[in-house]
Amino acid sequence: MESLSNRAKKLEKKPMTLAERAYLPAIFQGLSITMQHFFRAATKKQITVRYPEETRPFSPVFRGLHVLKRDEAGRERCTACGLCAVACPAEAITMVAGERKKGEQNLYREEKYAVSYEINMLRCIFCGLCEEACPKAAIYLQADKMAPPRYERDEFIYGKDRLVEPVSPDNRSKRGIQLTPEQADKLRTQMQSA
Repeated sequence: MESLSNRAKKLEKKPMTLAERAYLPAIFQGLSITMQHFFRAATKKQITVRYPEETRPFSPVFRGLHVLKRDEAGRERCTACGLCAVACPAEAITMVAGERKKGEQNLYREEKYAVSYEINMLRCIFCGLCEEACPKAAIYLQADKMAPPRYERDEFIYGKDRLVEPVSPDNRSKRGIQLTPEQADKLRTQMQSA
């Protein structure tokens, strides 16, 4: 049967020499490449970063630590719709939805909110799909913070206590909704008067 593309080549199998059967040329070729890299690395500048004393500059598209954003009035934006959990390919996000009670209008924007919201940072691949899926722009991956190293596995499960943005405008993330000092002062006076 003839091939459809007519690109097939017939190769002749040549007998291997004694040196080729002993794999000596391949071994010496591998050693020469290793030695080239060894001596080239000695002449280059040092690329080791002494973390955490020194930090490597972040890429402009770096996705770091998650944060649950607040609106201008200081209320949580998350409505527990679950789209971020569905979009997460690593299934790292879990949440429990609840209904807002009377008197909690200043805490949550909508009638439905996330009673518990957890992200397992060991499973998270920091792809940013949760950020893209959120219709309320409630979850954001910060470009200026990384998940800090921990010693225990349970410390990598981040709940609302670690994820929700602080109420104070001065402590908010440097990226995302960028607040100028004037906007931060205006927001602070609105929050004090409410």
